[in-house]
Amino acid sequence: MIEHRNKLPKDWRWMKLGEVCEQDRQIVEPRSAQASCLPYISLEHVESCSGRILREPSAPVEDEGFSTTFRFSANHVLYGKLRPYLNKVALPEFDGRCTTEMIPLVPTNGVSRDFLALLLRRNETVGHAMQGKTGSRMPRAEMDQLLKLEIPLPPLPEQKRIAAILNEQMAVVERARKAAEERLAAVNALPSAYLRAVFPAPDQPLPTGWRWVKLEEVCDLLPSRSVSTIGDAEVQAITTACLTETGFDPQGIKSARMWSRDISECTVSRGEVLVARSNTPELVGRCAMFTGQPKGVVASDLTIRLRTNDAMDAGFLVRYLSELFLLGFWRKHAGGASGSMKKITRTQVASLPLPLPPLPEQERIAAKLNEQMSAVERARKAAEEELATINALPAALLRRAFAPASAEGASAGRGEL
Repeated sequence: MIEHRNKLPKDWRWMKLGEVCEQDRQIVEPRSAQASCLPYISLEHVESCSGRILREPSAPVEDEGFSTTFRFSANHVLYGKLRPYLNKVALPEFDGRCTTEMIPLVPTNGVSRDFLALLLRRNETVGHAMQGKTGSRMPRAEMDQLLKLEIPLPPLPEQKRIAAILNEQMAVVERARKAAEERLAAVNALPSAYLRAVFPAPDQPLPTGWRWVKLEEVCDLLPSRSVSTIGDAEVQAITTACLTETGFDPQGIKSARMWSRDISECTVSRGEVLVARSNTPELVGRCAMFTGQPKGVVASDLTIRLRTNDAMDAGFLVRYLSELFLLGFWRKHAGGASGSMKKITRTQVASLPLPLPPLPEQERIAAKLNEQMSAVERARKAAEEELATINALPAALLRRAFAPASAEGASAGRGEL
């Protein structure tokens, strides 16, 4: 963070944030005529870091008549004080009203609105807001404390120049971010495409030599037991967090307790296929093969254990169950109230129809899919790293622009952004 003792470029000066802007809390009463005609902006409508407003002002009015809101115009900067680490600072170009978790700020004379928004988006400002926050679960910036933050302020022409350059750079970063997100989305779509290319749909004819069987014909359903904070034996238990799209993750194993008479029959063996029996609608039915590392763990009753017989390759089974998961099969067939925990039963899994090719063909398909999924994982990792690098650029650009005490910052302040 820039300290007051640092030397500023010529004509720059140190000021408190409260000297360059004012809070403008014009209340719009609920159920008023004014509330019914002004577009409403909540924190959910503002994108983190970029400040992009995610809804059109012409969209239907929300929140009408329910909550007190603040009025804003195209002269304001909207600062999100709830969870300030989300860094939500918006520049509206229309008149409207916003949640009281956003504070409309008006720049004082001689202060550029764009420059003020950039000041508020700096990591230094976010850090200061978090230091003075109130609340732990839902932290809020303490505005009086935030406005005491000292900031470096150049003359107005320099503010406008810096803001113009940074906004141009941010626009380039935003285009790069969107392109990187599209590449990541394309990579994430590959597993489903690869699986659909292999496994026939229920209404499609099977390839020669394939046949439909029920899962219970080629798998044994093994016991699992409830684990909790009580019991006479401490165990390492597999949870549904172990079952990921890329395979079994031992990081999801947790310490728990179980009655000792249950331990031996629910200890998991290498090669077993595990299915999430109960979870949120988005995760129920996710599966993975137990790799045997670490050993000596038990399965909780949130998972269904499957051990294949000589007619079924476990790798092939995992890939077919993964396709069902990606297609949302279990979200449609699991029980439970909408929006809450969903559950599938052992009976549902046992009676599941499977397209079964000869064992050598299963092994060939599983090997090919494993190779493809490994390539997808490498591509996903590269795309995620690219996106993380791009997402770090705005903070780096702001840091460089507002570091006038350093040689780099001083030159940036004079025209070398």
